[in-house]
Amino acid sequence: MLKKMTAWSVIIFQLILLSCTQEPPHVVKISGKNITVYFNDQLHSQVTAQFDQKNFNLGDFAASEFVKISGSPVTDFKFMGKQLNEIQDEIGKGTQVIINGEAGSLQKSVQITTYDDFPAMAVYSVQYTNRSGENIQLDSWTNNHYLIKTTVTPEQAIAFWSFQSGSYESRPDWVLPLKSGFSQENYMGMNASDYGGGTPVVDVWKPEIGIGVGHLEMVPKLVSLPVAMPDNQTASLGVEYRLNQVLPPGESFRTFKTFVMVHQGDNFTTLTEYRRFMIKQGIRFDMAPETSYEPIWCAWGFQRNFTMKQIYDALPKVKELGYKWAVLDDGWQTSEGDWYLVKSKFPKGDADMKKLVDQIHSYGLGAQLWWAPLAVDPGTDLIKDHPDYLLMNEDGSYQKISWWDSYYLCPAYAPVQDYTRKLVETFMKTWDWDGLKIDGQHLNAAPPCYNPAHNHVRPEEGFEKIPEFFKVIYETAMAIKPKAVIEICPCGTAYAFHTMPYMNQSVASDPTSSWQIRLKGKTLQALMAGSAAYFGDHVELSDDHNDFASQLGIGGGGGTKFTWPAGSTEKERFNLSPEKEKIWKKWLDLYLDKMLSNGVYRGELYDLGFDRPETHAIQKDKKMYYAFYGDAYQGTVELRGLENRAYQLMDYENQVDLGTVQGSTASIQVDFKHHLLISAEPK
Repeated sequence: MLKKMTAWSVIIFQLILLSCTQEPPHVVKISGKNITVYFNDQLHSQVTAQFDQKNFNLGDFAASEFVKISGSPVTDFKFMGKQLNEIQDEIGKGTQVIINGEAGSLQKSVQITTYDDFPAMAVYSVQYTNRSGENIQLDSWTNNHYLIKTTVTPEQAIAFWSFQSGSYESRPDWVLPLKSGFSQENYMGMNASDYGGGTPVVDVWKPEIGIGVGHLEMVPKLVSLPVAMPDNQTASLGVEYRLNQVLPPGESFRTFKTFVMVHQGDNFTTLTEYRRFMIKQGIRFDMAPETSYEPIWCAWGFQRNFTMKQIYDALPKVKELGYKWAVLDDGWQTSEGDWYLVKSKFPKGDADMKKLVDQIHSYGLGAQLWWAPLAVDPGTDLIKDHPDYLLMNEDGSYQKISWWDSYYLCPAYAPVQDYTRKLVETFMKTWDWDGLKIDGQHLNAAPPCYNPAHNHVRPEEGFEKIPEFFKVIYETAMAIKPKAVIEICPCGTAYAFHTMPYMNQSVASDPTSSWQIRLKGKTLQALMAGSAAYFGDHVELSDDHNDFASQLGIGGGGGTKFTWPAGSTEKERFNLSPEKEKIWKKWLDLYLDKMLSNGVYRGELYDLGFDRPETHAIQKDKKMYYAFYGDAYQGTVELRGLENRAYQLMDYENQVDLGTVQGSTASIQVDFKHHLLISAEPK
C-alpha cells in the first residue's frame, strides 16, 4: 500500500545537492536506522553504517547495479529522477525510493526499500527497459556489488573474514579469512556433477564493521555470489545472474529481489536477519520435537558390509551408555533407486526389517534409517520401468551422481514425487522406522531438467523445485510419526536454505575438522534458530576422533559410530575399547545433564573470525555457558552477555570452581589447551 510521504520522510530521503560538505557528493540518500546508501549522478553507490552513534564507511562509490550487454558491462547510468513513497506490506512499515537513470537507450529503475523492522537492511529490485528500436542481448545482471576498504595489510593481520555459501567437491570451510588474490564464485548451481546449491547469502567483515548481500526469492535461483580480494586493501562481493536473453524494443525485465545489510561482529547477524525476513515473506519452520535433540549411535562404523549380528550385538552397549537413537546406515539396500532389501541380511524381507526395528525399540531406542533419495543406479528396475523419471541435460545426456555412480531423478516431476512418497510410507509404516537420515552431497541442488516428458515450464524447475521434493518427504513422514527425526546430511555441501524447513535435525555433515563442526554449528544456529536441532555428526570425524567438546560447547547433539565389541571390525579407530568407553560415557553424561543443544545460542556475542580465543556462548535456564577453543591460550577472556549481578563460575567439564565475577563486563584469567568449558550461574 502506497501513501503520501510525511514531511520527516521527505527530509530523510531528500535530494542532496553536490555542495554538501559533511557527506559524500551524491544526488540521492537512502537511510534506515543503521544503514545509509548514497547514489551519485552515475547511479554508482556507496554504503555506510551507523552503530552506537558512530559512522562506518565501507568503501568508495562504485557501480553496484549494472548489466552486461554483448560481452561489455554497462555501469554508468545518468541520474534522471526519483520517486519517494511510504509503504506497508507483509514485511511491515517502510520507505521506498525509486531511482531512474539511463545509459543511451537503456533505462534503469532501481527500487530500494528500507523497513522499520529491519533497520540495517536495504532491499533492491532493478528494472531495465529497452527504449531503442533494436534487440539488446543481455548476458547478465549484477546487484549489490560493493568494494570494502581496509587500512590493515596482510603483513600486520588478517584484513577480512568471510562467509561463503558455494558447494564444491573440495568441501571448503564456509567461514574463512581472505587473502590478497582470493576469488570464489559461489555459484548456487552445479559446481561439479553432484555438488551444488547453498544458502544465497555471502558476507565480508573487518573488525569494526561488515556487509552481507544475497537474494530474497522464495525458491532457489541460479545466482552467483562472488567474493574476492583483488589486492591487500580491498574486498568485493555481490549478486550476479547469467541471463543470455534478448530484450526486444520496448520490453523490460526485472532482477530478483536482493539485499544489502550492514552489521557488527561476524556473519551470524546477517544470516539471522535473512532468515527472519524470509519468514516474514512466508517461509515456515516447524519447531523441532524433543527427539531431535537426543544423542545418536550410528551403525556406519561397520560400513556397508555390516552383518546383522554386528548390529544386534552392539545395541545393548548403545543402550548402556545412554544413547537414544540407533541408525541403520548404507548397505541394507540392493541399489539406489530400487531400495530392495539385501537378501543375505534380510532373507525374510519385510519381516526381517521389522524384526530389526522391533529389537531397537526393545532397548528403548528410536530407530532411524539411512536413505539417499533422488539417486537411481543404472540397470535398476526403476529405470527399466520408468525411464521418464530421469533428469535430462540439455544435450540429452543424464546427469551423473559420481559418488554413488548413479543418475538424478527429477525432483520437479510429479511421478517422482509420488514414488518418493510411497517409499517413505514403506519405511515408516510397513517397516516402522521412527526417522530418516537423508544423505548425499547431491541433495543440495540438481541441474536444470530438459526431459521433454516432464513438460517443465522452464528447465530451471529441476533446480528450483528441490525444496518441494523434500517437502513431500517431510510432510509424509511427520503425518505418520509426529515425533519423527528428519535429518538431511548434504555431505559437506553448504546447505540449501530453502530446503531447511523440511528437516528438523541439521548436522555437521561430514566435517573435515573440529573447526568445521563449530563454524557449521554457528551458521546453522543462525539459519534455523531453534527450529531444528544441530547434530555434531559422529565424533570420530572430529580432531583426534574424540573432540566431544566441539560438539557440546556449541550446542551440538552428541553422536558416534563406535563399534563393539572391540575387534568386531577392521576399522581399529572405531572400536570402543574399555579406555575409550570411559571417555564416551563421561561426555555423553555431560551432554545429557546440560542439554545445551536446546538452549539459546548467543552467536551475536563473539566474532568467529577476529575474537581470540574462539568463543561460543549459550544461554539456558538463567545460566550462561561459554566454550573457548584454541591450540593453547593464556590470558584474559571476556564473559559477554551477563547481567549486572554476581555469577558463580565453574569449569563444568572438570568440576573446578573458578570463583565469582560481577557482570556485565566480567573477565577472568585462563590458561588452557584445546578447550575450556565454563558455566556462569547467577548467585
